[in-house]
Amino acid sequence: MNLKIVVLAKQVPDTRNVGKDAMTAEGTVNRAALPAIFNPEDLNALEQALRIKEQNPGTTVGLLTMGPPRAGEIIREGLYRGADTGWLLTDRLFAGADTLATSYALATAIKKIGNVDLVIGGRQAIDGDTAQVGPQVAQKLGLNQVTYAEEILKIENGKATIRRMIDGGVEVVEAPLPLVVTVNGSAAECRPANAKLVMKYKYAACPLEVAEDDSRKTLRDERPYLTLTQWSVADVDGDPSQCGMSGSPTKVKEVQSIAFQAKESKTLTAADSDIEGLIKELLDDKIIG
Repeated sequence: MNLKIVVLAKQVPDTRNVGKDAMTAEGTVNRAALPAIFNPEDLNALEQALRIKEQNPGTTVGLLTMGPPRAGEIIREGLYRGADTGWLLTDRLFAGADTLATSYALATAIKKIGNVDLVIGGRQAIDGDTAQVGPQVAQKLGLNQVTYAEEILKIENGKATIRRMIDGGVEVVEAPLPLVVTVNGSAAECRPANAKLVMKYKYAACPLEVAEDDSRKTLRDERPYLTLTQWSVADVDGDPSQCGMSGSPTKVKEVQSIAFQAKESKTLTAADSDIEGLIKELLDDKIIG
């Protein structure tokens, strides 16, 4: 079965390094002030897509991401692991998007890509933790969806069989294609980059990433596959009023990095008396018991 798979991927700020400059005056994340990484659960989603590709010869996997030109790095990382192509949505009109505006932009791009059998994304991004974008994309495209997936077991006869997490256990469901699936971080980790693919695609870039005097420009002219697809709002026939901050009713007030610190500490030995004293103290304070 020749499938066309789109993986929703996001370049996110490393939330382990949130500092005083993490927010802009407009209440959006200052991404330029934070190290950027591939959203972890989107990597889990990519691995599921690559496994399906291996099971179904002729299947193609493409990464769709939205962000500034530097987000093209996400597409390169996907190509290094076995993806076939990618699309970057980059436009000042996309900036400051909440989940509603983000899902609108992604849905319009998927419509432009056309004839997509499977859309796979991480359950949520670490910079928002909302788990809303995947389901909203499914709703905007009018597609079935399966959330909290741990493994896409197989795709046969136009249906996907998926194991997903539920409260207290797991369940196996079957859903018809086309389909949107969101994947948990407990799913299989993504495979490492392939050395041959790194050598092939290390100079791949979106047009906005490459200056006219960049040495990569000549190489890209000689090898068209090194030019990554870049789309603006107009390219995907988007409505500017539904994109970026214009289409975002949600505003982030503040981002903080909170570190818990112990007010006091106590050193214990392995002596029975120390252990008994600790247990008595915990019981007296009603921490246990």
